[in-house]
Amino acid sequence: MKKALVVDWLDKYGGAERVLTSLQNVFQFNETHALVNIMKENDFKKIFPENYHVKTTFLQKLGNYFRLFFFVFHYFTSKIKIDKEVDLIISSSHAVAKGVKKHSANQLHISYFQARNFKYIWDEVDLYFGKTVFLLKPLINLLRKIDVRHAQRPDFIISNSKFVQNWVKQTYNRDSVVIYPPVSLEHFSFCDIKEDYYVAIGRIVPYKRFDLVVETFNQLNKKLIVIGDGDQLSKLKSIAKPNIQFTGYLNSTEVNKILSKAKAFIHIGLEDFGIAPIEAQACGTPVIAYKAGGVLETVINGKTGILFNEQTKESLLTAIDEFENKTFNLSEIRNHAFTFSKERFETEMKTYVSSFLPI
Repeated sequence: MKKALVVDWLDKYGGAERVLTSLQNVFQFNETHALVNIMKENDFKKIFPENYHVKTTFLQKLGNYFRLFFFVFHYFTSKIKIDKEVDLIISSSHAVAKGVKKHSANQLHISYFQARNFKYIWDEVDLYFGKTVFLLKPLINLLRKIDVRHAQRPDFIISNSKFVQNWVKQTYNRDSVVIYPPVSLEHFSFCDIKEDYYVAIGRIVPYKRFDLVVETFNQLNKKLIVIGDGDQLSKLKSIAKPNIQFTGYLNSTEVNKILSKAKAFIHIGLEDFGIAPIEAQACGTPVIAYKAGGVLETVINGKTGILFNEQTKESLLTAIDEFENKTFNLSEIRNHAFTFSKERFETEMKTYVSSFLPI
């Protein structure tokens, strides 16, 4: 049986790319398609075998500037040509990959939704386009119609959380099943002796709301370590007080050293699932998180962390105060994280696909 993988694009190795690694491990795809592949070779090898080739589109010529042409993503996804001998198509979609066309009716297309798709034009349109959004309204409305139409192309949809499952139903009127993504817990070790600092991890981009974390710890004067890289890093460094340390990008081993000894992990963004809070729990590190999105399914309020109600500095301050007056069972936190293991994901994916096609 021939199998094809379709992804939106390949650039950095993060949570979505860990899913690709597991999918490749389970299905051993004969061909893979992406709008663009600008991933570094070392990261690429974490997903695919030596000398593996990913087929890309015309957008590849744009390099790192491809996102500026988001308005043609649907068009070029439709132009992807799947080999007619392929029996199974799996699309990994956080934007437009779900819209790939089948070559024939006999092919089975299952789309794994890594997130609410194409958030540029849906939930986070104001965040991405700001004051110019009114100028782009006609284009955004058109893209939304196309996006809904493309979401009807998969035969079946798998959502990475109940939060995304509900969004898929409301936005596309499609039913889906939930299979939580894999977390590589073997890289994160349990530590029950914590040091006096907090940690925040992730891509430092607007929707992650690291700005609120920095503002909060500027006021608290407690030690905070921020791990990650992104567009807002320089800006946040310029406003941060000396109690806030920025490390930039770190590999899993380096992250583990810091995360395992932190007294708590701070998470204030709205995530569709969110792997970092689970990695923190694997270390026995409690999570202080905004009570929305995927953390509602991964953090147990009062047992593995503290959830706060508003995405504001004031709400985070209150949650930190509550945390510092509470005792947690760190072993219980560690055990909870293993319900999201890589092995569980791979078994569930294989079982689900096998119910339609022998693998």
